[in-house]
Amino acid sequence: MERKKETLVLGRVIGDVIDYFSPSIKMRVMYNKNNVFNGHELLPSSVTIKPRVEVHGGDMRSFFTLIMIDPDAPGPSDPFLREHLHWMVTDIPGTTDSSFGREVVNYEKPRPSIGIHRFVFVLFKQKQRHLVTSAPLRDQFNTRSFAEENELGLPVAAVFFNAQRETAARRAL
Repeated sequence: MERKKETLVLGRVIGDVIDYFSPSIKMRVMYNKNNVFNGHELLPSSVTIKPRVEVHGGDMRSFFTLIMIDPDAPGPSDPFLREHLHWMVTDIPGTTDSSFGREVVNYEKPRPSIGIHRFVFVLFKQKQRHLVTSAPLRDQFNTRSFAEENELGLPVAAVFFNAQRETAARRAL
């Protein structure tokens, strides 16, 4: 897990989005059976449908919150909408996947218009069930503030991929 932390630091996920943490849960994010790995590029056309997110290492008495954000919105050189919330699922039971949780914010497919964007999945362990009662705003979401307001503490897992605007020529590859 040490290598995963290094790529989160190099990709500026730790720093821009979350504070330094020690991963304690295994999280697997898959789009159409393709695993997401830190820093790998995915085409926007391959991430149009919400991914399957598996949580390993908890138990059925543990519940987790999953957040997917774009810290580079609307563009990496001027991310004034930082962070844009793409998806939020709460009350995910340990040792299951996101489909067993409560979708608080519906999945919004990545649509980067300029530059290379990072799309970050952050997993938090909840202290109690039914954490969030209303959907937060998508633009100018703040993962750190959300975690603090809901007493989530530091993340237990995180992973990110990169994506950029897809031209017709890139789609044909």
